[in-house]
Amino acid sequence: MNDEIQLISDGDGLAVIGDPTAVERFLVSEGLPSKDLGLKRLGSVLNIGAEAAQAGSEIAANSGRWVKLSKESAQLVEKYGLRQSSKSGLSSGVLKGNKGQIKGFVEFAKGPGSLLTNPALLAGAAGIMAQLAMQQTMDEITDYLATIDEKVDDVLRAQKDAVLADMIGVDLVIEEAMTIREQVGRVSEVTWSKVQATPVTIARTQAYALRQLDALAEKMEHKTKIGDLAKTSKEAESKVQEWLAVLARCFQLQDAIAVLELDRVLDASPEELDRHRLALRAARQNRLELITRSTERLMARMHAAAGTANTKVLLHPTTSRAVVHSSDHVAIAVVDFHGRLGIERSRQSLEARRWVDAAAEVRDKVLETGAEGVDAARHLGNETLDRARSVTGKLSSGIAERALRRRGDDEEREGKAE
Repeated sequence: MNDEIQLISDGDGLAVIGDPTAVERFLVSEGLPSKDLGLKRLGSVLNIGAEAAQAGSEIAANSGRWVKLSKESAQLVEKYGLRQSSKSGLSSGVLKGNKGQIKGFVEFAKGPGSLLTNPALLAGAAGIMAQLAMQQTMDEITDYLATIDEKVDDVLRAQKDAVLADMIGVDLVIEEAMTIREQVGRVSEVTWSKVQATPVTIARTQAYALRQLDALAEKMEHKTKIGDLAKTSKEAESKVQEWLAVLARCFQLQDAIAVLELDRVLDASPEELDRHRLALRAARQNRLELITRSTERLMARMHAAAGTANTKVLLHPTTSRAVVHSSDHVAIAVVDFHGRLGIERSRQSLEARRWVDAAAEVRDKVLETGAEGVDAARHLGNETLDRARSVTGKLSSGIAERALRRRGDDEEREGKAE
């Protein structure tokens, strides 16, 4: 039925499948950018079941597009009442067009060739969706690495540690496998044999980078003197970006391995594809949680250091300014890193943003406390400057007044003594 489209959501993306004209009309009406889903790749799962020929015919006749779930596109799941399967975790349903418009929720498809009633094809589509979501993250990480001052390759080559040196070789092997996959359209046993041992090296490199961030956090935790805090904060400011770059590259390569792995399972054991997809999703979420705990701990220590600096701004204005600046810089770097990996989306709360807000709050308090501290910010307003100078002036006036009063009291006592 060319007026129907099928929607499938896995929480990361939305697949829109149906007659090419109907699919395009739906995407235009919703204003959604999309990518080709690559339905033809499901041919490897069509050799199972008596309905293989009919399912293959339907795939050939239909178009499939993939949409990355954003705040807007995620609302479609609720808008059209897609039903979630507790077994697969997928939300799916069928929409029927009405006079050229895609409108209204219809019952699940009953036809034997429908993706929604063919478990093998549904699992295959979900596997491809998972690959597209990971490739989207990989592209975002590539953009991230291109925008930071220290590129990950430079960081890796500057290290003498064997773990990081091995990472360069792994990078080349995986990129070669991804190129072959792009050209051939599948992952053969030969291609897979080249990369199947690489996750161990990537995991070691990730663990090493996380230990470096943890070491910076511990170092901050044991510093109490403002001078030591400033020195350690400056070190963290220069080093954090480098280790975040290494972590980002590790995550990108782990996603690439997962993409290759899903292709291999789709080709060799399609009946296991759905279970494998869910297992990879769980493992990926565990990696995100591990990275989140480490980076948030570092931000917490930087925030605490900025708080300490705030209390000592009058005595150490320049040093306190440096600590707050470093804290703000690290917080922004980590939040940007979280966004590229999709950590904010997966946690469903912008929890990391509170660290940037906290750093900004500490900075503002520093600016309001003393005139010297005010000079730390380039964007300081005149009103804040006048208020800070007023505070400093009142302090100075008070000190001078108390000194004069004490001098008068001393002269009075001397007069009585005579």
